Amino acid sequence: MIPVGSADRFDAFRALADRRGRPGGRLIESLAEARAGTADSPGTWAPAVAAALGLPAASALGPAGYYADLAAPHSRRHVRVCAGTACFAAQAGRHLPDVEHELGVAAGRVSPDGETSLQTIRCLGYCYTGPAALDDDTPCTGRTLTGQLAGRAPSRAPGIPVADDTGDPVLLGTVLAGERPWQVWPRTVTAGRPDEVQREVAASGLRGRGGAGFRVASKWEAAGRTPGTVVVANGDEGDPGSYADRLLMEAEPERVLEGLALACFACGAGRGVILVRSEYPLALARMREAVQQAYADGHFGPSVHATDTRLDVEVVAGAGSYVAGEETALIASLEGDRGCARPRPPYPTRRGLWGAPTVVNNVETLASVPWIIARGGEDYARRGTPDESGTKLVCLSERFARPGAYEVELGTPLPRIVTELGGGLQDGSELAALQVGGPLGGFLGPDALDVPLTTAGLASRGAALGHAGLVAFDQRVPPREALRHIWQFAAAESCGACSPCRVGSRRGLELASAGTPPGPEWERLGRVLAEASLCAFGRRIPPAVRSLARAYGERLPGWES
Repeated sequence: MIPVGSADRFDAFRALADRRGRPGGRLIESLAEARAGTADSPGTWAPAVAAALGLPAASALGPAGYYADLAAPHSRRHVRVCAGTACFAAQAGRHLPDVEHELGVAAGRVSPDGETSLQTIRCLGYCYTGPAALDDDTPCTGRTLTGQLAGRAPSRAPGIPVADDTGDPVLLGTVLAGERPWQVWPRTVTAGRPDEVQREVAASGLRGRGGAGFRVASKWEAAGRTPGTVVVANGDEGDPGSYADRLLMEAEPERVLEGLALACFACGAGRGVILVRSEYPLALARMREAVQQAYADGHFGPSVHATDTRLDVEVVAGAGSYVAGEETALIASLEGDRGCARPRPPYPTRRGLWGAPTVVNNVETLASVPWIIARGGEDYARRGTPDESGTKLVCLSERFARPGAYEVELGTPLPRIVTELGGGLQDGSELAALQVGGPLGGFLGPDALDVPLTTAGLASRGAALGHAGLVAFDQRVPPREALRHIWQFAAAESCGACSPCRVGSRRGLELASAGTPPGPEWERLGRVLAEASLCAFGRRIPPAVRSLARAYGERLPGWES
């Protein structure tokens, strides 16, 4: 018997795909093409997609029923309306029933005339101007959302407001200062060495910006420059409230690609993959255009800048799954499987995409690398705090007087970000609670903001840095509705790979919807989720709920203790 934790654990899907030439990589794209324009259930069209790729029907039915974009019915006109936290907070959740009424169709359904389908999405990256929707791929945002969808008002999608609070931006140089892209990679690949890149990143102290905060150099080193290594740029930014990755992929795609190239060089990888959320159609287009141009300019290809370095890069679209942003789930999705977290060990740096050593770095993480190589790791390490170096893009939601993306140094006091940069809340509203780092990151009350923007500082208050999206809740949002919103998110986005999270999130939603006060059943549910869930998604639900209870205090009767 093969031990459960063995790196040699048999994977039936991978074994079959290997025999068929690994068509799983094309499976999700083929399923998305088949889904477009049909309201039929996956059982009627997915098996034919599998057969065309030489795979059994089950290999297509699994992902077709799992990913939100594939499971939801599609009509000639497909509208995706955001039900994420920032859009929920913008109008206390009223926009969704208003959209349903305006379009004459319930979420997850097709209109009686068969012309319009409506799908709820957990985030579209327009948190600064919500509520938001995509009418096919046309964004519509703001207080006149329903009028835009009805054709009574022109579609509105303002660009992301950006500002630098550091005096010398690491990430926003192109947007704010007009810095030219691709200044570091050509000279590095022609005259530098992989160990030099590795050494500078190690000296910088750079940690992953996707939420886990793992040291980047340590992850690169773990791959061991093994032949066949792959580097994946994770652009599956799913935390409602964050749009940093969307900003970088749309406004600075070359910076992201240059960071990916440097990471591949340091890791000895000849292949890079960028996964972009399907909810970001413009980012997907910009990244594909930038990759095409990079090949034309000699940055990628069989002989990069006339050296013996080969680097091939591709862009892949996601299909709608929050958990697929977790690195093992992301790898599963790239292989054409359901985007569920996989047990570790083995870790992806040993056995990842199709069994190859795989390094997964967040988009913002990679976008920091060109600055580090150009200016030196020690210079980067002097920014931020001694334990958490560098800068971070912080995203402020629509409720702020000055919403937008701000580049700040880690360690910046949270009150400065909320009050000075964000200007407090708009319309003179009073802050009731501040969500930090996504729905499962945590909530802070207005009297608990005196912490630095660091992983350790926020953890001391029961919150998490995550992607550093800040969503403000004002007094219009009933506390119990905020509690129910957390459980709605958890139940909708649980990948279902483990029963504690799959069943527990649904049970939590039932209890929250019924207004069940805290007691033994809540305590048992919290213990099971925190101790038995396979990945951090399920384990983070109980502390997020407890942080919300602390933030609202006596406004959430029975929960304040």
